[in-house]
Amino acid sequence: MEDRFFSSQSKLWQVNRELALLLGGGRALLMQLAHPKVAAGVAQHSNFRDDPLGRLYRTMSAMWSIVFDQGAPARAALERINSVHGRVHGTVPATEPSYGGMAYDAFDQELLLWVHATLIDSAIVAYELFVKPLRAEEKARYYADSKKLAQLFQISDGLIPASLKAFTAYMAWMLDAPAIAVGPTAQSLARDILYPQPWLLRPAGPLFRLITAGLLPERLRQGYELAWNNRREKNFRLAAAGIRRLLPLMPPPLRIVPNARRAEQQLRFKLSR
Repeated sequence: MEDRFFSSQSKLWQVNRELALLLGGGRALLMQLAHPKVAAGVAQHSNFRDDPLGRLYRTMSAMWSIVFDQGAPARAALERINSVHGRVHGTVPATEPSYGGMAYDAFDQELLLWVHATLIDSAIVAYELFVKPLRAEEKARYYADSKKLAQLFQISDGLIPASLKAFTAYMAWMLDAPAIAVGPTAQSLARDILYPQPWLLRPAGPLFRLITAGLLPERLRQGYELAWNNRREKNFRLAAAGIRRLLPLMPPPLRIVPNARRAEQQLRFKLSR
């Protein structure tokens, strides 16, 4: 028996082991921040402005530990995330287009579900675009696995969409709902994400901005005032096709999440004994 939250045979494992999913990280972040309560929590309770991409990587490292690591490390990563959530509460600035002046709390079930949903939705979008398409049955299995992840983050069973079809309907409803409205806090944080300060990251900035804008739903792209036209769309499709062709040629350290590589090596060793 594997002492892990998820089996190596699960679809969540098979999809989330791909480092290419990080290309959807900007999309997930901007979708989360489009909820003014999430944006207020991030702005008021983190060093996001100083190190937005570092925060994304640390968040993903914790997620990788929960999905791929054995026992204690996985549980510790989950406890750290829940502990951080326990300190995040406050008031949404009155200048926001929705929820202005209202209280927020990171353990708010609707906020937890939205953040979780953006990660799952962005993972599916990024995998299908940069790795390979998923069959309907594979996508349903992936979503079924993701429901366990939602439960680990203390999201009520009754609130989690019961099926992939219900999840798709939830995402469409949220993206059309007044609750999702890109306000000044989100726009300010988005600039920190799209134009990172470390000079080492600047050469990749134009490609990162192109991919992030290309992956976003049109309503949010407009909300963040990200210019888009036929030429940008063509360049985005060319970049995605190029990444998809190069991916099979990349060595495992550049393609596979480090936690997944380590876990798979451990499992192969056990099988060989």
